[in-house]
Amino acid sequence: MACIHCIVISLALALASPSLRAEPYDHLDPATRALLKQLDEKYRSGERYLPGYQLDKSQPEPGVPRVFAPTRPRETYTKYPWKKDIVTTIFWIGEPANPEKNSPANVASSWDTKWMENYGGYDDPNPEARTWEFRPASFVPNQNPFYCALPYNDLAGWKRTKPAAQKIIPWFKERYTEFGETVLKSQWIAIRHGSKICFAQWEDVGPFETDDWPYVFGDERPRTTKNNTAGLDVSPAVRDVLNLRSGSLCDWRFVEMDEVPTGPWKKFGDNNQFVQLRIRQAEEDRAKKQAEMVRLREARDAFLRSRP
Repeated sequence: MACIHCIVISLALALASPSLRAEPYDHLDPATRALLKQLDEKYRSGERYLPGYQLDKSQPEPGVPRVFAPTRPRETYTKYPWKKDIVTTIFWIGEPANPEKNSPANVASSWDTKWMENYGGYDDPNPEARTWEFRPASFVPNQNPFYCALPYNDLAGWKRTKPAAQKIIPWFKERYTEFGETVLKSQWIAIRHGSKICFAQWEDVGPFETDDWPYVFGDERPRTTKNNTAGLDVSPAVRDVLNLRSGSLCDWRFVEMDEVPTGPWKKFGDNNQFVQLRIRQAEEDRAKKQAEMVRLREARDAFLRSRP
């Protein structure tokens, strides 16, 4: 029984960390050394996945269109009602300025002076320059490619919180941290076009207006008369999921995080709360595994010391 106990502890250590298998085990009995040798051979042959890990073979190959049918946001009771038939236009990070439309270059956003740099580059809207993951093919973005703009800014002059913001924004009190910090950036919204729904994060202000709170948070229609009264800008990723053209009519509304279903909008971005949750969970799991390895090593060493 003592030998079996030693073998089990040593095997657990070998599975927990590849680096531990490099330790000399000459002092162990032949049966234990033989089992550890088998594990080393498996590792060298490519069986390097952690116990319980499986490759997701359900993912389509690059170039194969993905079809999403996300759960529809609640229709019966919603904290935030749908705003329907809103003219929706396409914009993208790195888009050149257009003097005719009075639109600036999108290298900076209303809340990020280095938006394009922090994103990782030019979010090329050309469908041929994008991947099946709805991102630019030339790089993996540092931020969520599912972004949008709405015509209200809670800041004035980049650094001053508007006095009316605390009365206008429903979640102001729960997210306010300090004067001059936005409480709007990265808020999730649902966007509906026909029978399809996509989810995106609010990352810029527009189109055209910056203080149209009666529309964004109230029941009014968009204030602007430009672009056929456009009231929502969406990124190329949103465009491709919904299969819409610039100027199409969409419905949209704010959503809570628990209303955002699984989809490509959860995959990328250090500004993406779901990515942040995965990173935190991975760090917690890693810490637990390290603690378990320490416990196993201590148990092994204690057992070996107790042997005559």
